[in-house]
Amino acid sequence: MREQLFDAADRILLTAGPDALTSRAVTTEAGCAKGVLHRHFTDFDAFLADYVLDRVHRMDAQAARLTEAAGTATVVDNVADALTALFGSVAVAIVALVTFRDELRARLRESWPAGVPVLTEGALMIAGYLEDERARGRVPADADVDTLAAILIGTGHLLFADRTGASPEPAAVRHMVSRVLV
Repeated sequence: MREQLFDAADRILLTAGPDALTSRAVTTEAGCAKGVLHRHFTDFDAFLADYVLDRVHRMDAQAARLTEAAGTATVVDNVADALTALFGSVAVAIVALVTFRDELRARLRESWPAGVPVLTEGALMIAGYLEDERARGRVPADADVDTLAAILIGTGHLLFADRTGASPEPAAVRHMVSRVLV
């Protein structure tokens, strides 16, 4: 049932945005009674915190794919593809949701000490990949991979932030990545 509720939240965020995400909307979208959500979570913010953390943990598979890509294709293409996959998902809407709800941020701070979980995890993923590429000599030895990753995540988020508009063209994402990694 938790996964059914989380999937319903994904659909609402992707189609209607964070403003539309209510307990009633989630249970209606999930096709269950409102009380079902409250049987599994103490309140709606507890649901949202678990939902955000679940979606962050789903990024582990994407991080593994990016790690496996080290040494293949180009660094720019691999990072651009990773950013497109990250921000082409529900991640942009989750960032808006976390920004929008004070109580959710407070709940997340109980287990996630700093930053917006999706963005922080994305920066860690990119930094880990860049570190692997630095070890292979495909990123300069003196590159500050943590700073580069934060810049890439922040700039990537800006490119994808308008969830109602068209996604940026792949060439625009690659161009941004290439300019950051120069």
